[in-house]
Amino acid sequence: MSKILIVMSAADAWERTDGSLYPTGYWAEELAAPHEKFVAAGFQVDFASPGGVLQPLDQHSADPAIAGPNCAHHVRHAEKALREFGPLLKLDEVDVDDYVAVVLPGGHGPVVDLHQDPDLGRLLTAANSSDKLIGAVCHGPAALLSAIDSDGRWVFAGREMTAFTDEEEQLFGTADGAPWLLATRLREMGAKHSGGPAYLQYTVTDGNLFTGQNPASSGAMADAMIASLTR
Repeated sequence: MSKILIVMSAADAWERTDGSLYPTGYWAEELAAPHEKFVAAGFQVDFASPGGVLQPLDQHSADPAIAGPNCAHHVRHAEKALREFGPLLKLDEVDVDDYVAVVLPGGHGPVVDLHQDPDLGRLLTAANSSDKLIGAVCHGPAALLSAIDSDGRWVFAGREMTAFTDEEEQLFGTADGAPWLLATRLREMGAKHSGGPAYLQYTVTDGNLFTGQNPASSGAMADAMIASLTR
C-alpha cells in the first residue's frame, strides 16, 4: 500500500508584533478532508511533526460560524485519525523515500515553525528532486519556504501556487500585528502566487506541486493529487 505523509506544525501559539500570543493549532478541515479522501482511495497516511509533538486543534475550525456547517464532521474525523495513528513520527527521523506524496495542512502554525524547519526543508528538497507529489493548503505553503538548496536558493522559486491571501488574512482579523503575510512573502521569494475570491475553493497545480488557497480548497487539492497518483 502506497503511503502519504502529512506534516503538521508543532506550534500552539503565534507571536504577534506587539509580543502577544495568538493561540493556534491544526485546522480540522485541512487535515480531515485530505486524510479522508486519501484513505478512501486506498493510501496509508502517516503523520509527522517537529519532535513528534501533537499540535492542538485550532478552536476556530470547530466553530460553525467560521468553519461552516460541516466542521463538526471534520473535527471528529481529524481527532479520530490522530488518535488511531498514535504518537506522531518525528520529522527528523522520516525517510521521504517511504512516501509517494507529502502534504502540508495549515492553521497558522506553519508560519511559526515549519517555514524555517531545516528537517522539513531537507525532506521537501528531496521529495521535489524525486518528483514526488507535494500538497500544501491555506497556511501550509509557508512550509515550502523551508526548502533552501545548497546555493541558498528557494527550491520552489518560479513555481505557480496559491495560499491564504492577504485579503483573507485581513478578513479573518489576523493581518494587523502579523510578523509577515504569507502571500506577500511567497511572491517576495519568487513564487508565482495567484488567488481566487476570498474563502472560496481555489487550487493550483504546477507539475508535482498542488496547492489550495483556504480550508474550502482542501478536498479539491486532495482530489487532484489522487488523480495524479492513480492515473
